[in-house]
Amino acid sequence: MDKREREKLEDVLNKIQNTQSGMLGGLYGDFFGSGSNTGSKSSFDSRLDSSPVKTQGGMNISSGTEDPLADAKNALNEFNTKVNEASANGVAPATKTDNASSEDSSVPKEPEEDPMETLDKLIGLDTIKADVKELTNFVKIQKTRKDAGLKSVPVSLHLVFTGNPGTGKTTVARIISKLYKNIGVLSKGQLVETDRSGLVAGYVGQTAIKTQELIKKAMGGVLFIDEAYALSQKDDAFGQEAIDTILKAMEDHRDDLVVIVAGYTEPMEKFINSNPGLKSRFNKYIEFPDYTIDELMDIFDMNCKKYDYVIEDDTKQHVKELITQRKLASNGNFANAREIRNLFEEIITNQASRIAGIEDLKPEDMMKITNDDLFDKTGDADKKDEPAPSKSDDVDDDIDEKNGNNENSK
Repeated sequence: MDKREREKLEDVLNKIQNTQSGMLGGLYGDFFGSGSNTGSKSSFDSRLDSSPVKTQGGMNISSGTEDPLADAKNALNEFNTKVNEASANGVAPATKTDNASSEDSSVPKEPEEDPMETLDKLIGLDTIKADVKELTNFVKIQKTRKDAGLKSVPVSLHLVFTGNPGTGKTTVARIISKLYKNIGVLSKGQLVETDRSGLVAGYVGQTAIKTQELIKKAMGGVLFIDEAYALSQKDDAFGQEAIDTILKAMEDHRDDLVVIVAGYTEPMEKFINSNPGLKSRFNKYIEFPDYTIDELMDIFDMNCKKYDYVIEDDTKQHVKELITQRKLASNGNFANAREIRNLFEEIITNQASRIAGIEDLKPEDMMKITNDDLFDKTGDADKKDEPAPSKSDDVDDDIDEKNGNNENSK
């Protein structure tokens, strides 16, 4: 190997070594030494310096070795060994993401809105608001009496929510979980949502395990079971196993677990009355009425404001008529706020098709909803006379859609 080739190879190997050292210092600084750029060497560098080598042009070459490629291979092997040792000892990489998380945790977070204020801001639901406030006040006073050493009336915190889809059951459940935390009857206040599929497994003995895992996640908060009557089907041993597991958890963890079951009114009543254990634990019902046409229109307006759409008064009146037609055509299966979400998405999809060919699009073009956007221009029949499809399987779409969010569909 002539001198020129050797110098070129030295330069390449130096770059490899520098890259290795930088990676070790940055990713495994705690294990090898300082990972910061302070000029100090990692222990890996120190070991290289203390090895019986001689340096030529910045490249480490073993004494008596004439093959620099062999030395490069040895250095790479030692590097890989150190990385494996670090991993085996559980050293976590000091990545930029970790650093960012650490910095973010030191930044004070904005305080969350008081859940009672959130409740008051919801569109409609006047009777629900009154029921929740009455219940919360009673639970709060009973806890205060108990803390003061006075006798308190035993209170069942578990609830049955009944009503059609899209009437706000999930969002109100989330608010209650936070209210219960604020008054000290729950330690965490989180809401864990599920349905039959989240509780029942396909093999004997597995349902109890699956249900227990979900209950563990809900401890300190609220377990919300949508369409709970699906657990009580004829000759359904798996569903009954889930019910038995839930009832036991409600008894064992009565001081830090709330269960709310929800669904259509008549099936829910049959479900609760079918089991003495359920009937004794669920004695508080909250009925969620359908929204009025005006309230549904308010929900539509909220979606427009949230996503920066503007709808003129004339077009707004046509939307109101369209909502009325769809509700009448639903034969009692109108999905309330969820239906409005579907309608909103249809309209803005039509709007996008209408303006897509405009070369010089202005913000006002992209914001404005017109009468033309109420119809499907792709060749299908007008959607104006067709009921919107109901997405009844969207468990988490409940009430905040009324406030422009995507939670307003139970």
